[in-house]
Amino acid sequence: MDIVLVVIAALLLIVSFLGCVLPVLPGLPIAYVALLLLHFTDFADYSTSFLVLWGVVVVVVQLLDTVVPAWGTKRLGGTKWGMWGSTLGVVVGLFLGPWGIILGPFLGAVVGEMLHGKETAVALKSGFGSFVGFMLGTIAKLIIVGFFMYYYIVALI
Repeated sequence: MDIVLVVIAALLLIVSFLGCVLPVLPGLPIAYVALLLLHFTDFADYSTSFLVLWGVVVVVVQLLDTVVPAWGTKRLGGTKWGMWGSTLGVVVGLFLGPWGIILGPFLGAVVGEMLHGKETAVALKSGFGSFVGFMLGTIAKLIIVGFFMYYYIVALI
């Protein structure tokens, strides 16, 4: 049974890595499930505090991942219109595939700022902030999944 769980955990880790880049898949929760599956084998014996800590990290990063693009918009001078546009762009982008996910927050922030009467240059700067926020979230998710992959490999060695 251990081998089956190890193989399933490996497949989940691969899918979770893809989920960090393709936000249609919830990469971090999938990676956490892989870690839990490995915990229930003879290969790994993670402490309760270890599992709780990583569970909290996964939840916090998942929540921040939807908020960070709007924060990036505000950080680079965007208004509430740009922040709302960025947030709406994230939601709409989810239904438009990978390019929608990447461009949704950017375009939402730009459109929001332009509807608010901002000049194109200001709107583009706000959209860039949204894009930077999206990239920071993606990098954070990749790092965490990388840690989970590390724990997986170390458990099997």
